[in-house]
Amino acid sequence: MARRGGDLTQQLLAFARKKIVKPEVLNLNSTMTRMEPMLRRVIGEDLDFVMVPERNLGLVKVDVGSIEQVIMNLALNARDAMPKGGKLTIETLNVTLGEDYAESHADVKPGEYVMLAVTDAGAGMPEDVRARIFEPFFTTKPIGQGTGLGLAMSHGIVKQAGGHIAVYSEVGRGSTFKIYLPLSQEGLEATKIEPAAAPMKGGTETILYVEDEPLLRDIARRSLSDLGYTVVDAANGQEAMERLSSLNGPIHLLITDVVMPKMSGTELAKKMIQRYPGIKVLYSSGYTENAIVHQGILHESVNFIQKPYAPSALAERIRSILDS
Repeated sequence: MARRGGDLTQQLLAFARKKIVKPEVLNLNSTMTRMEPMLRRVIGEDLDFVMVPERNLGLVKVDVGSIEQVIMNLALNARDAMPKGGKLTIETLNVTLGEDYAESHADVKPGEYVMLAVTDAGAGMPEDVRARIFEPFFTTKPIGQGTGLGLAMSHGIVKQAGGHIAVYSEVGRGSTFKIYLPLSQEGLEATKIEPAAAPMKGGTETILYVEDEPLLRDIARRSLSDLGYTVVDAANGQEAMERLSSLNGPIHLLITDVVMPKMSGTELAKKMIQRYPGIKVLYSSGYTENAIVHQGILHESVNFIQKPYAPSALAERIRSILDS
């Protein structure tokens, strides 16, 4: 009981940001490698634990002990979400968060980030739970098995480092927690000049864009239409099939979320390929590509783009697929 009280006190102090932190420039891959033996011990042998480090990962500036605590919290939560076993994936990636993403997330500044993602294959979370998971003392665990401070503390640590933490989860499909930490400029040449971005290439093909998030769907429709494409958008697979009845001519590319209500992205793709044998498919998801492949939802050879993505990244990927 005394040890539990001490642990709770430490969590409260960290959440109140009274704990002294000493940020330093580090590579999260090195942190993951150092933590791997301990993570495997606490997670247990009944989980399939996969680590996927990004090559040439950028550096971040963060307190070592604090970020280790965040990783451990997320790994333990993932373990608890899979009491009967499953797959746990921890990976890193260099990413860019654009203006569109920043506009819908007040704590995000557009720029270059290092992402660390923790994905489980558990039961997932409904929307009402997702909306509250970073609240202090909120927990879905039985009394005595959780303080409700782990995720709130993790949220505070990441924000204190200038970063952003997000969760993507679907009931029955597990959860992905993504930590975004700003790319550190320390040690880099201050006079480095970034090359001018190449103009986005468009086309005249017809694209069926299926996405259940209204804001993302609206941004994609407007940006792709501005590039010359004919865009047919739908909120789910059933609506997409209904909209096809009023169309004349071929659909050249299907862009679809993987996990959707009523009809999954893979089910929709099968129907579209039967109807339009020459159609190409680009899958998207808030889950990471490695996690989706490791969980057997998608084959590793399919075209995939991870959300959030910038309109320029989507345009580049579209052109690459259509021209291949």
